[in-house]
Amino acid sequence: MNENKSTDVGKVWWFWFSTNAFHVDKRLRHIFRALPRDPRCKFCNAPFQGVGAVIVRALFGKRRSDLNPNFCNLCEVASREFPGGAEVEMSMLFADVRGSTALSEQMSAMEFSQLINRFYTESTKVIVDEDGLVEKLAGDSVAAFWGAGFAGPDYVRRTVEVAQKLMRVMERQKIPVGIGVHSGTAFFGAMGTPEGLVNISAIGDEVNTAARLCSQAAAGEIIISEQALMAAGIDGSELASRSLELKGISEPVPVRALRASSLDD
Repeated sequence: MNENKSTDVGKVWWFWFSTNAFHVDKRLRHIFRALPRDPRCKFCNAPFQGVGAVIVRALFGKRRSDLNPNFCNLCEVASREFPGGAEVEMSMLFADVRGSTALSEQMSAMEFSQLINRFYTESTKVIVDEDGLVEKLAGDSVAAFWGAGFAGPDYVRRTVEVAQKLMRVMERQKIPVGIGVHSGTAFFGAMGTPEGLVNISAIGDEVNTAARLCSQAAAGEIIISEQALMAAGIDGSELASRSLELKGISEPVPVRALRASSLDD
């Protein structure tokens, strides 16, 4: 298959993915996220526990996948039957708990696990409420993505707004986090192993840049690339300006920094 044909196939796959959303349209994702309770399908938001799980199982045949606990059985099957993806414009948000090692030394194991669980629970709620796709919850970090196909044309602006909402929530919870926001072209799709274990993810240089921005953010700080601000149509001239040398990134990245103390309640 030549490169042009491969690109065309990727675009067709992405069109199918973004319009059909694994047979669950945007309205159903909104309905599912309103049903109790977490944990839920990473893509369609179908709940796996509580009365919400009973409802989606009875009406839609959805339950937690036996093969991949991050997805419901129907989204997991769809991602296996339609592997691949395409290069698309996306926005990315990474958030880390700052000083987690020091925090763990000051708390009992139970107290620290409760703090991390609050971080996961609260951040996931903020992200899902704004149509973000939670890519991973790992260690002391959260990664999420937005695209026009499932979050609308103002998806980059929504990502910046989520970063601010998330920071406010973490400040109230007294959880020190740093957040990085970036946008650009990434490969997004269903990827997995020959045995059938799949994940819906985004990869590429722009995703790596977002992760590196987060690593440079201090506790209570949001670092947003100027590229993301421009894509969002946001004037960041009043924010502190920096040019960051990031590991693995060849050119300095111009960014703007926003402190939690400057956010409105």
